[in-house]
Amino acid sequence: MQGKTRPPVTAGEAISRMDQYVALGLIGQQEVAQLLGLNVTDLTCLGHVLGAGDEPLSAGDLASLANLTTGAVTGVLNRLERAGYAKRQPDPDDRRRVRVVADPVATRRVVEVYEPFYARLAALFDEYSPEEVAVIADWFARAAVEARAHLDHLRSGEPDRSGPADPTDPAAPGALEPPMIKFPFSCPTEGSA
Repeated sequence: MQGKTRPPVTAGEAISRMDQYVALGLIGQQEVAQLLGLNVTDLTCLGHVLGAGDEPLSAGDLASLANLTTGAVTGVLNRLERAGYAKRQPDPDDRRRVRVVADPVATRRVVEVYEPFYARLAALFDEYSPEEVAVIADWFARAAVEARAHLDHLRSGEPDRSGPADPTDPAAPGALEPPMIKFPFSCPTEGSA
């Protein structure tokens, strides 16, 4: 599939659209978690466990991926085990560590919930060229690094000084339009791309 010409957008408009998608995703995750009898944190951790596939995560790996403390992950694993979604297994290389594996029956249940949505996304990606898909994938990977860095700053209590001194200053590199700063999760203004 060849990409098609699209109207230009500003970084602020793209971020506004991302905010809308993220906000909808948060609501969707809450709905899926409720459907599966989990909370959102446990569902997120289960997603990491499922994503690990044949290379089970250690509890420490899961804590790092989910940006949780090891104590919090212990609670998550207890709840996932009680709900029948995952279990701990001793690490064959280090008996002091445990690996987390998903229950196959529970995995099928989770896949049944997400599969229709992922099919929709796959059809959407088919409308983009391989080069465009590569750019989208690259952006998400790099944005995840930035999100993790920002979360680390928030948790540390230290100000995040990596951005412009005044994000509303249009002359500042990487500045966002003021409406984005004032109204996250807002729709782009009428007539914008």
